[in-house]
Amino acid sequence: MPPAASTASLRRRALAGETVFGLFLDLASPFAAELCARAGYDWLLIDLEHGGATEADLLGLLQATEVGGAAALVRPQSGERLRIGRALDLGAEGIMVPRLDSAEQVREAVTFLRYPPAGVRGVALRTRGAGLGRVAHANVGRVHEAIVGIVQIESLGALNEAEAIAAIDGVDVLFVGPADLTHSLGIPGQFESARYREALETVVAACRAHGKSPGILVYDTAVVPGLLEMGFRFVGIGADGALVAEGARAALAAVRG
Repeated sequence: MPPAASTASLRRRALAGETVFGLFLDLASPFAAELCARAGYDWLLIDLEHGGATEADLLGLLQATEVGGAAALVRPQSGERLRIGRALDLGAEGIMVPRLDSAEQVREAVTFLRYPPAGVRGVALRTRGAGLGRVAHANVGRVHEAIVGIVQIESLGALNEAEAIAAIDGVDVLFVGPADLTHSLGIPGQFESARYREALETVVAACRAHGKSPGILVYDTAVVPGLLEMGFRFVGIGADGALVAEGARAALAAVRG
């Protein structure tokens, strides 16, 4: 079973309003995952939606992240019950559900994170995510109560229902996807736009009203202080693939003068 203390700690820290920094994993490399985890990130997110990994790579990436000391989160390809359940059974410590456009969709997705009667996650106690047989039926609630539930705000529909989404039990983080959200708003890539800033403020206000953590992904560290001042607390700082690309370019530029 993944380290329950770290799982509970990440969820507890997020709901307490602490600032936690993470990184997306694009490269499908356990070596990169462990390196990044050992760098000191609070969480790493294995991106099955846009990254290079598939479900066949998931176990090794989860193990490498855990060994490095970070909380291991997963963004599945989509929000179906079986995809979410498979990631949880393999040991994901939290799930980021992409492409949900309404509070109604979110309410359904949250049930996939929890065992009955609180949800509809299939009960299989010999899975890695349930302790490989070390958790009794009477104690399964301890497992799903430690899972971090992250919902992306990346469409106009989700933005319009941000407060209703934040009010749902089991939604711990409302996580802005800047690229998708700006495209949905009709201002693609215009991250300095007043309309985009207003959207960010809407998400932060919804989270404050319901005790949830506002999250966002950025690739430019220079904007992080402003986002923290605005109220964002669950912050992703780019991806491992971007770090490799930037480092390679910088090293080559340095030696070429």
